[in-house]
Amino acid sequence: MVDDLGGLFRPARGVRRVVSLVPSLTEAIARTVPGLLVGATDWCVQPPGLGVVRVGGTKNPDVRKVVGLAPDLVVANFEENREADLDALRAAGVPVWVTVIRTIPEALTSLQRMLAACGQDTPAWLAEARTVWADVLREPPPAGVAAVVPIWRRPWMVLGRDTFAGDVLARLGVANVYAHADERYPKVSVDEMLRRRPGLVVLPDEPYAFSAVDGPETFPGLLVALVSGRHLEWYGPSLTEARRVLSASLPAPGPASSRWP
Repeated sequence: MVDDLGGLFRPARGVRRVVSLVPSLTEAIARTVPGLLVGATDWCVQPPGLGVVRVGGTKNPDVRKVVGLAPDLVVANFEENREADLDALRAAGVPVWVTVIRTIPEALTSLQRMLAACGQDTPAWLAEARTVWADVLREPPPAGVAAVVPIWRRPWMVLGRDTFAGDVLARLGVANVYAHADERYPKVSVDEMLRRRPGLVVLPDEPYAFSAVDGPETFPGLLVALVSGRHLEWYGPSLTEARRVLSASLPAPGPASSRWP
């Protein structure tokens, strides 16, 4: 088997011990086969009460601790994890599976392949997620509103090109003003955002914890939607409910986009 980057994976035996370096992948595995995970990052907070060894952050995992857990497989992501850390794990003889997920269709395919590498059939939650998004998987619907999507402040950063969260919004009828930026997460000033004259500002509660008292005041006169960062940015079991949760927080598409649903 090969991962999303074409890396070869030849398990010496059945996969019984997995370390996840990505919160979304941690939730996907834990929901599919409880007990398979032996390690995860400090940021892996789903499902609640997950009792595994913590191995540091996504960008700074404790490689020696991961190796010490003797995993049959480490699962990672091309964006979330540093290549240097993954190379160090490979050099220590640890098989690594790297996912590439920038769109909902990629997520559904990549998650199925990753779980198959773990020896698992397609779980019910993944089949449900495919059904939930089925009508917009071929192509996104026409956009009803154009939005800027800040993900950080001090400095301000926004969603740019080729991001999973941007694709989720597109399939909900929300166009990303910075979808064609040179960077995936460009740093921009508030004045620059305002010059784009967005019809909507989408503020997720992660990675920066935007809230009703932290963020909207920066965009007076603009329609602002506070949304769940997990449902916007995570790929995994959250996809089964993301469409419903996000749609309830976003303006209605089309002519109704100037009002709350």
